[in-house]
Amino acid sequence: MAVGMSRPRQTHTAAVRAITDGDDTSGIIGDAVTGIDPDDLPDGLVVADESGRIICFNSAAARITATPRAAALGRPLELALPLEDLKGRRWWALTDPYGGLATRVGQPERNLLLPGGREVLVSARYVRDAPTGPVRRLVVSLRGTEARRRTERSHAELIATVAHELRSPLTSVKGFTATLLAKWERFTDDQKRLMLETVDADANRVNRLIAELLDISRIDSGRLELRRQPVDISAAVERHVQALTANGQAPDRFLVRTRQPLPDLWADPDKVDQVLGNLLENAVRHGEGTVTIEIAPAPAPGKSDESGTAVTVSDEGPGIPEESMGRVFTRFWRGSKRGGTGLGLYIVKGIVEAHGGTITVDRGPGGGAEFRFILPVSAPAYLA
Repeated sequence: MAVGMSRPRQTHTAAVRAITDGDDTSGIIGDAVTGIDPDDLPDGLVVADESGRIICFNSAAARITATPRAAALGRPLELALPLEDLKGRRWWALTDPYGGLATRVGQPERNLLLPGGREVLVSARYVRDAPTGPVRRLVVSLRGTEARRRTERSHAELIATVAHELRSPLTSVKGFTATLLAKWERFTDDQKRLMLETVDADANRVNRLIAELLDISRIDSGRLELRRQPVDISAAVERHVQALTANGQAPDRFLVRTRQPLPDLWADPDKVDQVLGNLLENAVRHGEGTVTIEIAPAPAPGKSDESGTAVTVSDEGPGIPEESMGRVFTRFWRGSKRGGTGLGLYIVKGIVEAHGGTITVDRGPGGGAEFRFILPVSAPAYLA
């Protein structure tokens, strides 16, 4: 097959057609409906013919390898794509796709190195006319490692955060229990009570962290279960405000506004409590002045013909810097240096979206942060 250097787009189409239907002259890829073109693929695609010369080099491959398409087409694969393994061995000489075992069908994805030491994820497929016949096409897929590195960094950050957050309470628990066991009779009842209360508080802190980790795992894997029931959102807000005032907050710091009538809301009451608790605690801890909670009917997200409930929590503190608003709902984001794991708002966003809702952050009327989430009514089908 001749390599059409002057018409690369047609050459690419012919190459992919050869992969999909095994016939170089059978027409365009797929049909008029699909209209697949190699440059539409998100991953790099490199195809070599039976002689090992490149006949397809899509735009993603050019971007990943930093090699112009014109410089790759028509060249031998080992020269245009000089890959090495992590031990510095020439990859194509090592795998020998054209002269190796006739039973091989390809190479699984692995990390290889481009010139200059840049890593790339590479997998290959050997296309043969017969199961043990010669290789007629070598199809190579290329992917950058940036996404994998981001995932690995995220996992490393999660492990480091968990280790740090666990170390402090567990050290306290271990220290106090060891002291009590060794010197029980030397302490007064008040001293014992103080140490046991500290142990109890630290144990609760560990439980909260474990609950957050389980929530993250369920959110990331799409396994967050919702047990929908009728929820009185106004009563839920009042409960949280009462709990905060019972813990020492001034009652006049909270202003609750409810616009009636509210639609009947079907949601997971425990998860809604988790969202409200996190937003109100953040407003109290990181904000200043009056914390305003507004509850009002609103169109369901993306469905103007369905009703929903909107809850807005705002404060009068310094607010969130404009450049940080895009990272508020990401893992480990902290609005201040006042502690916390930085996981709460990530979990809040996951819970709201699992309900089919949306959550946003903006600057409130008083200059502080304003969080607003909308939950659709989501009544069960049997009540529709």
